[in-house]
Amino acid sequence: MGLRLVWWIKKKILQLIKEDKFEFDKLPEQYKKDKDIFLLAVKIHSYALKHADESLKKDKTIVMEAINNSITGLKYADKSLKNDKKIVLSAVKKHGYNFQFVSDDLKKDKKIILEAIKTYSTTLEYMDVNLKNDKKFILKLMKINGSALEYANKIHRNDKELVIQAVKNYGGALKHADESLKKDKTIVLAAVKNAGYALEHADESLKKDKEIVLAAVKNFGTSLMNADESLKKDKEIVLAAVKQDAYAMNFADSRFIDDKDFRDYLYELEGYDF
Repeated sequence: MGLRLVWWIKKKILQLIKEDKFEFDKLPEQYKKDKDIFLLAVKIHSYALKHADESLKKDKTIVMEAINNSITGLKYADKSLKNDKKIVLSAVKKHGYNFQFVSDDLKKDKKIILEAIKTYSTTLEYMDVNLKNDKKFILKLMKINGSALEYANKIHRNDKELVIQAVKNYGGALKHADESLKKDKTIVLAAVKNAGYALEHADESLKKDKEIVLAAVKNFGTSLMNADESLKKDKEIVLAAVKQDAYAMNFADSRFIDDKDFRDYLYELEGYDF
């Protein structure tokens, strides 16, 4: 193939990549080592690196370009770069999703894990097994991303100190707490104050607790749907729920719909008209 034809084909490939019309699985072999092509390609689709020559998967400039433009930028990098702390740290700062692709050695690195957990709760699932048993370190992770409780060891999901930190950060983590802790008023109260909808995951006994339910509806009015029927008749709770979200009236006891004085009160107080 003459040089002019090679140049023309490359120019055509670059143009198609810019227009996001190029099919990389059809890239001619001789262009798989072309740095210009892949520098452009990974800016648009990081998966393009999959089709590059192995030499380009080791190229830090190309891999960093892929990382900067995608949350999966590290996926097709050479294993040597997946063990490069500087590269990996950049990747997990872009998005913690990249943590699953890092080397086993760097899955033991606390600095990298603490960065990854900020945006990717599943980091806890992929990190080194010894760190999964390190309560002190898990506690740090719960303070950063409580939703990671889902991937914690069973023993940690039954640890009150860890669980309360998780639900303070993300109330919805209550779903993944041990059943015994879903009966713990301190934990459930912390959860619903952060995310009222967490009331759904509380033990039935606490759905009858006025303090718990009031805190929940003040944060998320429609969590009234998960309250015990007795509290759906409580005027203070229904009022708090409707003030937070008028739609909560749909979950209140029907007597409030028929109570003209209550409806007039809401209208005067908040302008709600039912």
